[in-house]
Amino acid sequence: MTNAAGAHMRAELTSQPQTWARAAAMRTEQAQLPASGARIAVVGCGTSWFMAQSYAALREGAGHGETDAFTASEFPFGRDYDAVVALTRSGTTTEVLELTERLKGRTPIIAVLGDDSSPLVDLADTVIALPFADEQSVVQTRFATTALTLFRASLGEDVTAAIADAQAVLDDQASDDVSLTEAEQYSFLGMGWTFGLANEAALKMRESSQSWTESYSSMEYRHGPIAIAAPGRITWQFGTAPGGLQAQVEATGARFVQHPIDPLAELVRVHRVALDRAVARGLDPDLPRNLTRSVILDD
Repeated sequence: MTNAAGAHMRAELTSQPQTWARAAAMRTEQAQLPASGARIAVVGCGTSWFMAQSYAALREGAGHGETDAFTASEFPFGRDYDAVVALTRSGTTTEVLELTERLKGRTPIIAVLGDDSSPLVDLADTVIALPFADEQSVVQTRFATTALTLFRASLGEDVTAAIADAQAVLDDQASDDVSLTEAEQYSFLGMGWTFGLANEAALKMRESSQSWTESYSSMEYRHGPIAIAAPGRITWQFGTAPGGLQAQVEATGARFVQHPIDPLAELVRVHRVALDRAVARGLDPDLPRNLTRSVILDD
């Protein structure tokens, strides 16, 4: 493995079509996720929380039952759920472990994780491990998207087109990524399940390249945040945009970015832009400033 800045992130983001295909084929593991009709919560921290938002919107929107998403530190212990899905790459995040310990024996915990030797394995009632999607880079790419692909497939979605779109993004050597890396500011937008993707895109760009990023629900963007739009800045839409939004953004002089591909594949494009922007700034997204692979709090 080369020691070039971002080498791990580059290898990991490039492998996503393969890890997605593997997750889509994990039928036995998918059947271990909460059954249709169950009232559930999905919890995580950081990137995992944003993937939880997307899964919750997809599951409830498809009629499989009430599904809430919480960051682990804000879980409402006064509510009753049939199960809690805990999503965590490392399985060592303090807030997730504390939540699992408090719920043990009261609510079934289904852990979806990358490190199958982590402490969470012994605390959870059910463990779905994705070690092939675990990562060396501090900045997450493939674990999060692979977990969401597992969730999508478990809901009956055919993710074949998403995998093909992601591969096309990675294969496109004539893309406009160079111009995308030069923006002064980025606003990422989404609706429904893609709102979680917009939140994750903003986090990824911020972590990797120390960039000024924001994220909003697409419909809410016009209720104030559009004031930030200006020449040299980008408004980036995941999925279908509300009518008239593109024209309103372009009237400000900002660039409106939207591609007619699966929104999760569009997140792969953001991964590549974030990496290229970081390297151009002399940064290493494998070791971003002030961050570690897992947040472990002192007692």
